[in-house]
Amino acid sequence: MNIDELIKVMATLRDPERGCPWDREQTFATIAPYTLEEAYEVADAIARADMAELRDELGDLLFQVVFHAQMAREAGHFEFDDVVRAIVDKMVRRHPHVFADVQVADAAEQTQRWEAQKAAERAAKTQQESHSALDGVAVALPALVRAEKIQKRAARAGFDWPDIQGPLAKVREEIDEVAAELQAGAGQETVAAEIGDLLFAAVNLARHAKVDAETALRNATLKFEHRFRAVEAGLGKPLAEATLNEMDAQWEAVKRGEG
Repeated sequence: MNIDELIKVMATLRDPERGCPWDREQTFATIAPYTLEEAYEVADAIARADMAELRDELGDLLFQVVFHAQMAREAGHFEFDDVVRAIVDKMVRRHPHVFADVQVADAAEQTQRWEAQKAAERAAKTQQESHSALDGVAVALPALVRAEKIQKRAARAGFDWPDIQGPLAKVREEIDEVAAELQAGAGQETVAAEIGDLLFAAVNLARHAKVDAETALRNATLKFEHRFRAVEAGLGKPLAEATLNEMDAQWEAVKRGEG
C-alpha cells in the first residue's frame, strides 16, 4: 500500500456528499491542535521505546499532513505532491555536502552551514527592507522550545553571555526579583511576568549547560510522578486521610529507596 491510498481515504472523508460530517466541517485552525497532539504522541512513543506504538502514531501524524494537504487542495492553494516536492527540494538544497560537491569537516560545521542556509532562505522570503535574526521561530512551539530557539538565534547574532556564569547569575537575580514582588504583595500579573523571566533565564542556563530544557523538564516531571505514585502506594491509606508530615516522610523514604 502506498500514500495514494491514504490520500484517497482523506478525499472521501472530505467529500461534500458522502464524506464524514465531522471531517467535512474541519478547517486548518480546528485541525492544528490535533496535529500538535499527534506529534507529541510520536515523541511519547519514542521516549517509551514502543516501536509498535511508534508505527501507529507516525501513521496518525502522517494522516494529519494529508488532512491539511487535502484542505489546501480544496481551497486551490497546493496539492500533496507540492508538499513532497517542497521538502525534497529543501533537503537537497540544505545538504550540498551530500547532493553536491561541498565538503564539510564535521557535524558542527554542517550545523553552521544549515543555519546559514535557513537564514538566507528567510531573508529571501521577506519583502521587507530589513528583517530580524529572530524571524521564522513559530509562535505555537512549546514555550521552552521556543525560548531556546529564540536564544540560539540571538546567540548566533553575537548577543549572548560569554560563559555559563552569566546565565547562572541571571537565574539567581530573577529568583530574588520574584521573591521581592511576592514580599511586596504585587499583583498576579506582575508576579507572572517575573516568573516568566525566571523561566526564560532557566532555559538560557540549560542552553549554556548543553541541556535540552524541554527534555529536562519532562524528565523531572516523570520523576515527580513516579515518586508521587510511590508515596500513594506506600502510605497504605487515601491521601485525603494522610497528614502533610506523613506524606513528606513517605516522600523522603521513596527518595532514599532510589539511592
